[in-house]
Order: sequence, then structure tokens, then C-alpha cells
Amino acid sequence: MNNFEISRGTSPVILAFPHTGTEVPTDIWERLNDNGRLLADTDWHIHDLYGGLLPEATTVRATFHRYVIDANRDPSGASLYPGQNTTGLVPETDFDGLSIWREGEAPTETDIADRLQTFHAPYHTALATEIERVKAIHGIAVLYDCHSIRSRIPFLFEDRLPDFNIGTDMGRTCDARIETAVADIAASAQGYTSIVNGRFKGGWTTRHYGQPATGVHAIQMELSQISHLATEQPPFAYDVDKAERLRVHLKEILERIETIAATLTNKGNKHDR
Repeated sequence: MNNFEISRGTSPVILAFPHTGTEVPTDIWERLNDNGRLLADTDWHIHDLYGGLLPEATTVRATFHRYVIDANRDPSGASLYPGQNTTGLVPETDFDGLSIWREGEAPTETDIADRLQTFHAPYHTALATEIERVKAIHGIAVLYDCHSIRSRIPFLFEDRLPDFNIGTDMGRTCDARIETAVADIAASAQGYTSIVNGRFKGGWTTRHYGQPATGVHAIQMELSQISHLATEQPPFAYDVDKAERLRVHLKEILERIETIAATLTNKGNKHDR
């Protein structure tokens, strides 16, 4: 299986999709229990939702499922949100806290080390290579990390999640103009709710690559799945009408980021808050 897909463009914007993959090698699939085989925590249809919105954007998409290994987790296994419920580098449970592995078949340390080498590292090597390629063209690169999640998951957060969840690790991962522009567009999108650095402050990808002083900016967008799916339960069907309404705002966000990127340079770029 190919562990990632790349589409190279000339824009300073790169779209990353670490959680849309649904491929699971046979030997790992056989170890998942019936709950795990639902692959419920997939970022369903997100690569389709963003498809064509910024034609010259580079895209890097993991094709393996996050239950194989989570491409948006620290390879050391350190928690993104210490003290809060979350899932790990190789999840033991789903987002509801329920086991996804058959009895006695949970991944071992050896399994995790192998999956780091086979899946996690190649994806991030590809992503880092594209960031450097784009940066060589423009002097900067803006990584926009694309995600989605069910709007209600009591195990992870209280109440209903906003539709647009923007993460910049409290402003550390991108120029303030990028964060402000994305937040303003999301806040003005009629019929939607939004928040900046709420429950989701940016995963490992955003925090690792977002180094504005070096010319690499990163921002994460976590969309509530109710904003573009017919249902947040199986079969997780894509709702074309919902999606088209949402795509209008996502297109505006990406185009605005691209415009701002053209005004930023690696030299003398101040990251003031």
C-alpha cells in the first residue's frame, strides 16, 4: 500500500490530511475488534471537502488509518493535552474511550516502533520535503492542517463543539495576520460557530512545523462533522448541500491565507502578538 499521496503545486499554501486515510494492513485489521473495524474516528471526506478550493496548493495526505498509527501525534508518545482525555500515538481506544483491539491484541512497543518507521516517519518526511520545496520558491510556506471530528464526544469535551475550531498553539505557530484572518472569516460565516485555540489548539503537526521565525507558518482547522456530513454515525455519508455551503467559507479562508503569504517574507518577518 502507498502510505501517502502528494499533489505538488506552486502556491505558498500546503494542505495536510493526516486522518482521512482508511487503509489498514491485513495483519493489523485482524487484530482490531468489531468496534475498531468501524474506523469511526476517520476525518471522513475531508480531502474531498477541500478538493479544488485552492488549485495550486500542494496537498500531502496519509492513506493509512489513524488506528494504524496517528500521523498527528508526537512520535515520542508525549500527550498533546496533558491531564485531558485524548488518544495516543497508536490509540488503544476510540474517541468514546472504548477499546478498538481484540483481547490480547493491543499493539506492543515493538509494533509501535515498526509503525513509526513504516508509516509515521515516511509521511512526515514527505510533508517536510514539500514544506522545504515551497519555502524555496516563496521564501515562506504556510501549512494548513485539515481535520474534522464529531460535534459531540463527551469523553473528549463537554457540550457541542463549534463548527470551526482554529488551532495555533495560542498564537505560536503562525503570523498573527493569518490567525486573525481565518478567525474573522469563520466568525462571520452565517449559520456557523467558531473558536480559536479552544479544545483544539493544534496537533503535533501544527506545533512541530509552525516556526514563523524560520518562515514556516502552520494553522490547524478542526471542523465539526455535522457541518458537512449527513450523519455523524455510520455510514458517515457526505452531504453535498451542506458541503457546498461550507466550501464557500473554506475557499475564502484559503485564498486569504494565500494573499497574506504573499506579503510575508522570511527576512524581517515579525511575529508580534
